[in-house]
Amino acid sequence: MKKLLTLMALLLIVSCTDAQKASLSAYGEPHKITLYSGGVPVRQWVSTGKVQTITESDGWQFKCSKTRQLIRVGGNVVIEVK
Repeated sequence: MKKLLTLMALLLIVSCTDAQKASLSAYGEPHKITLYSGGVPVRQWVSTGKVQTITESDGWQFKCSKTRQLIRVGGNVVIEVK
């Protein structure tokens, strides 16, 4: 059974694109989120882990590592793995 699971995981990884592999490896890692206005950074946060899209919205939500609060943000946002 363990060999079958290992083989299935290997096939999944091999068939993924580079972006999918990067996304999988970044799961649960802290992210740096920067909000821009007029091309200038106006706010910046570090998440405790995964950053999620907000359903039926163009926004994002995450838990701030500093305040431990849920943050929801939209607009010109850049999200990077820290």
